[in-house]
Amino acid sequence: MPRVLRIINRLNLGGPTFNVALLTKHLSAEFETMLLAGVKQDSEESSDFIVHNLGLSYVLVPEMKRSINPFQDLLTYLKIRKIIRKYKPDIVHTHAAKAGTLGRLAAMHERVPVIVHTFHGHVFHSYFNFVKTKIFIAIERYLAQRTSGIIAISDKQKFELSTTYKVAKPKNVRVIPLGFDLSRFQEGIIEKRRSFREKYFLTEDEIAIGIIGRLVPIKNQALFLRAAALLQKQSAKKLRFFLIGDGEDRKLLLHLCQELGLDHTYFPDDARKSVVTFCSWIHEVDVAISGLDIVALTSLNEGTPVSLIEAQAGNKPIVSTRVGGIENIVIAGETALLVENFNEKDFSNKLLMIINDSDLKNKMSLQGWNLVKERFHYTRLIKDTEHYYRELLAANN
Repeated sequence: MPRVLRIINRLNLGGPTFNVALLTKHLSAEFETMLLAGVKQDSEESSDFIVHNLGLSYVLVPEMKRSINPFQDLLTYLKIRKIIRKYKPDIVHTHAAKAGTLGRLAAMHERVPVIVHTFHGHVFHSYFNFVKTKIFIAIERYLAQRTSGIIAISDKQKFELSTTYKVAKPKNVRVIPLGFDLSRFQEGIIEKRRSFREKYFLTEDEIAIGIIGRLVPIKNQALFLRAAALLQKQSAKKLRFFLIGDGEDRKLLLHLCQELGLDHTYFPDDARKSVVTFCSWIHEVDVAISGLDIVALTSLNEGTPVSLIEAQAGNKPIVSTRVGGIENIVIAGETALLVENFNEKDFSNKLLMIINDSDLKNKMSLQGWNLVKERFHYTRLIKDTEHYYRELLAANN
């Protein structure tokens, strides 16, 4: 029975946690799996509950943190090597950058037969300055040469890894999209919608536009707020805006609301009706999506944004920036309207198109579920991953 040691940076709320949890839970009995995880940042929401709700446990590596710290990173590397020596995995599968670096180095030095890495995104633009970015690309190229297989989560990401940044040869990159249990987004929609809208004092004649994700620079929620300010002047309809998530940029974004003249509240501290509501984290994201009318995304860079998969599973139209792997998970003009060049006027105009055209809104809503229900279901993820594992194990023999 092949043993798989799965390593993830940290269990923060987002797509990678769902991915590793479902793979750990649902791989066939042919495989045995151990899950290792680092520590989330203080500004992030824990996703331990996702793992525990599946009846899983994991090994915590408290030294593994997102920030670069040579001493902590060395301790992490040594601890992973020790775990590898004890567990004796046939496959080490790392997820995301920090786990991918330290986990693969440890696996290489312990001579693990098969080493796999999944890029859930990448940090090759919009994260760091030119020098740091070049260093990270060089590190990834070095690791890729010593990795049995690399997984990209979209065709666009594979192109970037293999062609744009030349991290690995195309033949060494396998596209395996993320997988989720999306059925809950089709269940109890009416009751979930009522629950969300009652909690946030939404009347049925108000249009709720939401954005879901960490409040951090790469997510670019300032664009969402600037578009909201424009929409307030463009539309006579009653509009409400919701930021679902939390993080280091919250104070900056609250201050931007003040500059833009947008009535706003941080709901956990001040539970009142306002034009812009900062909700902080909502674990039951299916309830939130049921309550919203439009879902937005303003990121500067993305791999496969889970919020847009979930929005389509919940029959919601989308307005998003055209970045990363987004074009691999939506149909432009049919399930989403995409915005070029991070232009706030274009973003507000796209939102206005959906607000003013109920036929367009309904058409986009209906298309979403049909697009994602099988393409991003976890059973497809499990099947594709198991097939890749068998292929890599056979090549190693």
